[in-house]
This record gives sequence, C-alpha cells and structure tokens, in this order.
Amino acid sequence: MSGLPLPDTRPVRPTEELDWPRLEAYLREHLRTQEIASFDASCEMEVRQFPGGHSNLTYLVRFGGVELVLRRPPFGPVAPTAHDMAREYRWLAAVHPVFPLAPQPYVLCDDASIMGSIFYVMERRRGLVVRHDDVPAWAAGSDRPDFRREVSRALVDTLADLHAIEVTEHGLAGLGKPAGFVERQVRGWTERWHRSKIAAVPEMEELAAWFGGRVPPDPVKPSIVHGDFKLDNVMLDPADASRIVAVLDWEMSALGDPLMDLGLLLAYWPPGAPGERSALPDRSGWFTRDEIVERYAERSEQDLSAIRFYETFALFKVAVIIQQIFYRYACGQTDDARFADFGESVQALAREATTLTREDT
Repeated sequence: MSGLPLPDTRPVRPTEELDWPRLEAYLREHLRTQEIASFDASCEMEVRQFPGGHSNLTYLVRFGGVELVLRRPPFGPVAPTAHDMAREYRWLAAVHPVFPLAPQPYVLCDDASIMGSIFYVMERRRGLVVRHDDVPAWAAGSDRPDFRREVSRALVDTLADLHAIEVTEHGLAGLGKPAGFVERQVRGWTERWHRSKIAAVPEMEELAAWFGGRVPPDPVKPSIVHGDFKLDNVMLDPADASRIVAVLDWEMSALGDPLMDLGLLLAYWPPGAPGERSALPDRSGWFTRDEIVERYAERSEQDLSAIRFYETFALFKVAVIIQQIFYRYACGQTDDARFADFGESVQALAREATTLTREDT
C-alpha cells in the first residue's frame, strides 16, 4: 500500500499503521453506495499519510483513480470533547452545500472496532498549502510582493464570506448554541490548560484571570465560526495561488462570534511552526496584521474595537493546543519527535500574549 508517488504525502508512520484489510473491506461496502465519479470498489486500496498537522491523523486512501481523505483522532487518550470526528463530519455535511470550499464528506464510521476509533472519509481536494516555505517554492511568479498581497487578500475575503452566510436562512441554526459562545470558550480552554499542564507557567494563569472580566457581549447575529482558520488550513489553486480551492480542518467549528476566527488568524500570522510568528523567509508583500484587520473590517462591516481581546485569547488557545500535544508526547502516547520542544513553544506564546495584555492596559 505504498505505490502513490505524491509529493504531499509519505508512507504511513510505523506507529500510526491501521488494520488495512479490515478498513478496506469496510470502505468497499460503504463507498459503493456514494455518488463518487469513477469509483471502482474492485480496485486494490492504497494508503499514504499526509505529514502536515500536529493532532488528528489524516490518510490518503486510493481506489484506482479515485483519491479520498480519511481522518481519525490521534492514538492514546485525548481531551474530553476534542478530536470529535462525528461532529466534524456533521459540520462538513451541513456547510458544504452553502460553502463549497468545505470538502464533501462521504462516510462516517461510528464503529470503533473497525479502526480503534470513529473516523470519516471525505473528498480529496488538490491544491497548494503554505506551511514553512514561502509561496515561490511552488507557484510561478509568486516571488512578487503584489502576488503575496493577492494571496493575503483572498484569505481574508474567504473568511469574511464564510462569516456572511446567513445561518437561519440555510437551516444551520441547529448546529450549535451561539449565546455565551465566547464565555464558554474562555472557560473551556482554561480547563483544558489545567488538565494538560505539566509544569507551572505563570503567564498562562495571568492570562486566564485577564480574560475573566473582559469577555465581549454576544454579536447581534451569530456566524459560522471555523475555529482554526489560518493560511495552512486553506488550499490554493496551483494555476492561480491567489484563488482558494478548499478550506480544511473543521473540527472546532461552531456557531458564535466570528471575531474568534479573526483573532486566531492574527495569532498564527504569518504561518510557521508553533510559537514562531515570523517563519516565512521573506515577508515582503504579505499583509501586516493591521492590514488583515483593515481588510476584514472593509468586507464585513464588523466593529473591531475589541480585536485585542480576540487575538490575545487566540494565542492562549494555541498555547493550550500545543500543550495538549506536548502532554501526549511527555506521557509516551506518541513518539513523534516533532513534539519534543513544544513545551518551549507554550511558554513563548504565553509570554507574547501577556505582552499584548499589558499593552492594552
């Protein structure tokens, strides 16, 4: 199952192998009922792994000429309510018809005996993802600063378009409870921090206290909140990298305050390794954080006077996510060497977030 010469995948890590024969039998049975062009259940299944990401496991599954994506939680214990594949599947199924950049899901398996966990299979989108490398590595002409500005603008506009979807008009209101969304987020991520911390980080405790009296009121109209919107969670058109062809990783989607997404985009900007907010080798042409805010304000007409709160909370949230991953590494639940220095990244993010709070006083 290793015959796919695709540059964005690699052989499955030995510690993340699955019961391939059982999975193959399950998918043959359930995918044949889906309307997937050119799908041939008689073809042998081939599997590779997408190396990006630090949390859920994502595999490329191929039957002949049809490529699909399978997502499942990481191995070992996970935080309560985290890595909910059934929830992510339901969100994709509801959002895809009104926001086609969300991939179409095909099969949800809630029988943990098949693969040791709930998982789902969705369509595979092809495109380019910016992670640690700048755009010129794969897009002709993209070394121009004006090209990077086009990519930046497309990213912000896509986020504004997502938030502009009328939740009630498209039958999405049942997906969540937007009232009190930000307050629940603050409480929930603070609790996750306490459950996953290994050593004291005073800045994280300071941040948790700072958020307490500063939670903004609910927006007049709730929006779809992606929950993890950043440059390396969108896919760009290989022929025109200023055009987005997919928005990925809907695990933390919700109905609530759209500025939670904008704050997270600012916290991750520009893309890079956790705790490194300037990892791109050449930043000329990319929007500044102020330009991101200005463009979003122009497209959305939102009141952004409290954006510092949202950016600071996003840094806190990212620190907790990294801490949860580091906790699994420290406890021996994963041997992925990428996670060895994540404890230092948590501290760096906490220091940066507390700096923002002090500037805000």
